Amino acid sequence: MTKPTTLGELKQTEWASPARIHRTVKDELRENLICLLENGSPLFPGIVGYEDSVIPQLVNAVLSRHNFILLGLRGQAKSRILRQLVTLLDEEIPILAGSEVNDNPFAPISKYGRERVTEQGADTPIAWLPRESRFVEKLATPDVTIADIIGDVDPIKAARGGHLLSDELTMHFGLLPRANRGIFAINELPDLAGKIQVGLFNIMQEGDVQVKGYPVRLNLDVALVFTARPTPRTIQPAARSSRRSRTASARRSSPITPTRSSWAPRSRARKPGSSAAGDRSSCRTSWPS
Repeated sequence: MTKPTTLGELKQTEWASPARIHRTVKDELRENLICLLENGSPLFPGIVGYEDSVIPQLVNAVLSRHNFILLGLRGQAKSRILRQLVTLLDEEIPILAGSEVNDNPFAPISKYGRERVTEQGADTPIAWLPRESRFVEKLATPDVTIADIIGDVDPIKAARGGHLLSDELTMHFGLLPRANRGIFAINELPDLAGKIQVGLFNIMQEGDVQVKGYPVRLNLDVALVFTARPTPRTIQPAARSSRRSRTASARRSSPITPTRSSWAPRSRARKPGSSAAGDRSSCRTSWPS
């Protein structure tokens, strides 16, 4: 079957139904998870030892349409679990061709998308985005900025297009807007500066941001997931450690209270409950001989 290539053709398919138009990415994850549960299909293949602990909590989080955080030490498959969430997404979805924020053809959130639909109408070109491209991952480091995560004003765009700096068309979108209609994952969240966490909190609660003092309203449809080590401040450096190590440990922050309270479920990864599960986990993570 040929895929629709224009908005007019897309309106003749099931994607134009109200249920599809108004379905959020969390609804999508929930519906596909329910299908897997009804069919008895395996969840998170390759993850060993969490069948009775972590995975049931993840199922509850997805069914409840929540953002969530995975707590655990290094090597406990936190990042691997997050990357497998893409298996709960549709194979592909339609977007406006050329959109940087994966605009829904029927409800674009960017000024670029709205203007293109207004100008071209039913002839607006459509592209198809595979689910692997809907997962955006970022490792939190102290040097991450608001521009990296949310975006910044691009003076070159303003000069070439003759726009005011406050115009949305001058924005260079960061990773979070580019994850619209997908999953945005941040590893080691406590390493993220407090002001960046405030920006994430504002996105989770209000759906808007301010860039260079200009308010930009972006009704993002995104599932936010995080990983962190549970007690970073309880691991003190050894007495003979270098000053540099102690300084790096002191710079490590913690999740701010507003952001922390926005996570409904917090799943903690633990060691496998049996020696057999531990052996299977070791075999999967070991180097081949």
